[in-house]
Amino acid sequence: MKKITAILLSALLVLSLAACGSSNQNTVEDTPAETEVATPATKSDDSSTDESTVEPTDDETENAETSGTAEAGSGNILIAYFSVMETDGVDTVAGASRVAVNGEVLGNNEYIAKIIQREAGGDLFAIETVQDYPTTHDPLLEFAYDEKADNARPELAAQIENPDSYDVIFLGYPNWNADLPMPLYTFLEEYDFSGKTIIPFTTHGGSGFSRTIQTISELQPDATVISDGLSISRNSVPGAESEVAAWVNGLNLTDPRAGNEPL
Repeated sequence: MKKITAILLSALLVLSLAACGSSNQNTVEDTPAETEVATPATKSDDSSTDESTVEPTDDETENAETSGTAEAGSGNILIAYFSVMETDGVDTVAGASRVAVNGEVLGNNEYIAKIIQREAGGDLFAIETVQDYPTTHDPLLEFAYDEKADNARPELAAQIENPDSYDVIFLGYPNWNADLPMPLYTFLEEYDFSGKTIIPFTTHGGSGFSRTIQTISELQPDATVISDGLSISRNSVPGAESEVAAWVNGLNLTDPRAGNEPL
């Protein structure tokens, strides 16, 4: 009897171990893509582009409202932003290069720009280039690094129609190589924002603004550049709506066309 009991217990133990092994093999580890471009030699946690996702999608559709021309809003606020969306490394929680909101696919900075517009009013302007950027991680990483090494000035695809009509410019961008993306250099060298207020916002993989606010001040010495800009980690973008709204409202900007409806 004891021998039969021992055999039965051994069989149950074998079946239990097998079930545990099968369960572990079916567990998929989330590997979020990075969201800030950095030097390829380091391949650190900051080495990637700037975007995040809240829904998985293979659609790279850009929002038609931000196709390179300033969209109608208020009279004196401009929300200009640069965003490049990666299309690889997608998981179901975070780490891809986009945010899916109510069926729209937006880049990180585009998403934040829309919240700013909702709270403060103003016109949206997508800083886009004539050249196309790679949309997969490693080629984009290399491309951005080479642009910085070459001190490139990518040609912009569209212009602001009436730059003198704006008094306040929100300026959004990813932190690439602990610096402004090179299209931001083109943008800030093409326009004279003397006497205007520039309010930076950035998405990053851990480096915050680095010294980009100082760089903006150097490129626009006669503008007032707000040093207390908005810095959002890539992993926090999908849940950043209330933080962005509180920040904008704390700036005490008024605009009769601003609304408070959710995106």
